[in-house]
Amino acid sequence: MCGIAGIVSLKDGASNRPLQLMIDAQAHRGPDDQGGWSDEICALGHRRLAIIDLTEAGRQPMSNENGSVWITFNGEIYNFQELRRQLEGLGHHFRTRTDTEVIIRSYEQWGVDCLKRLRGMYAFGIWDRSKQTLFLARDRVGKKPLFYTQSGGRFLFASELQGILADQQVTREVCTSAIDAYLTYGYVPAPQTAFRQVFKLPPAHYLTLNAASGEIKVERYWSLNYLPKQRIDEAQACEALREKLTAAVRLRMISDVPLGAFLSGGIDSSIVVGLMAKLSDRPVKTFSIGFKEAAYNELDHARRIAQLWGTDHHEFVVEPDALNILSRLVRHYGEPYADSSALPTFYVSQMTRQHVTVALNGDGGDESFAGYERYLGNYMAERLQAVPGIALAAKALSRVIPDSINPKSRVRQAHRFLSVASQPMTQRYAHWLTYFPDSMKADLYTAEFVAELNGARDGWLKSLIEDLPRLDPIDAGMAVDIASYLPYDLLVKVDITSMANSLEARSPFLDHEVMEFAAQLPVEIKFRSKQLKYLLKKAFDDLLPAENVNRRKMGFGVPVGQWFRGPLRELLCDLLLSNGSLNRGYFQKVEVTRLINDHLEGRADRSFHLWSLLMLELWHQEFIGHHAAA
Repeated sequence: MCGIAGIVSLKDGASNRPLQLMIDAQAHRGPDDQGGWSDEICALGHRRLAIIDLTEAGRQPMSNENGSVWITFNGEIYNFQELRRQLEGLGHHFRTRTDTEVIIRSYEQWGVDCLKRLRGMYAFGIWDRSKQTLFLARDRVGKKPLFYTQSGGRFLFASELQGILADQQVTREVCTSAIDAYLTYGYVPAPQTAFRQVFKLPPAHYLTLNAASGEIKVERYWSLNYLPKQRIDEAQACEALREKLTAAVRLRMISDVPLGAFLSGGIDSSIVVGLMAKLSDRPVKTFSIGFKEAAYNELDHARRIAQLWGTDHHEFVVEPDALNILSRLVRHYGEPYADSSALPTFYVSQMTRQHVTVALNGDGGDESFAGYERYLGNYMAERLQAVPGIALAAKALSRVIPDSINPKSRVRQAHRFLSVASQPMTQRYAHWLTYFPDSMKADLYTAEFVAELNGARDGWLKSLIEDLPRLDPIDAGMAVDIASYLPYDLLVKVDITSMANSLEARSPFLDHEVMEFAAQLPVEIKFRSKQLKYLLKKAFDDLLPAENVNRRKMGFGVPVGQWFRGPLRELLCDLLLSNGSLNRGYFQKVEVTRLINDHLEGRADRSFHLWSLLMLELWHQEFIGHHAAA
């Protein structure tokens, strides 16, 4: 796992000097080594976290034998040994044991189509000197990030926004439509970033740049297909799933450095730890995070799994004073990011790195095997709408059910469901994934900010939903999440927090062969008798204690609502009601004040809204200063 950067000169005299600054800004992603290479047009840089082939032979940037193709690569190719044997059979010769060299040879053999053969997580840049072409690519799901921009007659790319912004010529002009999107979802979806002239390469896409003409092409190379469905029964599905997920775990245990696993005590991470224990000849090292607030604490469930498999178990309890780390997190994310679970994820990564360099996790299990309660909500809403009058009655009922201030309350969950059950999926599902809906924005935004948006209000998620083929509501919900919440929230969170601690995180459930298998399973096999994760529980029942299986899903929540009413109250008010914040011209003071008071006085739970506003303000202070958007 590494940090990469590169500069391509698009006009004579354009400098590649900022490359070293770009590499230095990402030193946390690769503390073991650094390297650089350049010719008259292209400069490539690399920070190395050594995982496979720890020798000098694994250094990057790396070239083919005659120096006509150069690569800087971040990630892991799990099937590199298999590909190497195939390429050797085609006449290719290798100088190293690395997966990096396998990518080079694959590119030489198949060109951009090499991406269809890679099994893993990756972001890389290949400079083809003979064609004067830069080839950038990101893995299918979006595990590894990649940013790019054009500035001063040059094209720049890097693993993190910090790398791009290290070049002082890159403008920090704020993208107002990206801020609007951030307030909707809690993140900025690709290709936008919070900076008007900087972009993300979307997952499952590649970019080619012709240095001579300056022409840029961005194309998709993979999509997850839910149709046609497999003809398979439950027993066959269980057997095939065990085989595929075990293979995915085995591949991700290949490492020349110590490895362990994140363990929440949930279904997904528990299965991964159980499979690791079966595949390992020594106790698996496991790492868990908890809170003093009982409603958010899962340590007892994690301990149960650790005891079952005799793991070498480690724990950390997050307290409000841990928020001293916020400025560091904001700096690493590089743009506003509102998922408060980044905080415990940072701490579990920090603790884990003290013991191992690689950690497996359970990310992706929910999105492929129907783990979120909103999938059940989507299913129930579709069935309510099939009965005349019932859905409208449900909406009327929602008006008499009070909205609880407890974010984990079943009453609140019922209110959220009934209030939108009569709506089509486009509006209903977008509502469930939204921080600030349009109605709240109308009260929050100043006339000045609305004018800056100039009608460019966000409709990205609704478009995603509308573009879906006709799918069962369970599959439809998972398809939307895999295209949105998974790559732009969950995977960003884990990449940034793990790499900030020089830790590599691997996700067996995100193996594309596992995901493709799950997508084309009949829905009734994945979700039966209204039971979420039915197939996972059935296929791995021998690895899961009944207490872990039968409890309600907790998620990786953080008690920020309670913290805002206690130790963080002063910080919240000081930052959001400061002159610096209000003078940016985004928000009306009276509405920000109302949101704060509603929460502090217990009239409503505004923890998500206030946390997102807090992180936006901290981002501004870190990257923009006290000026409003241009």
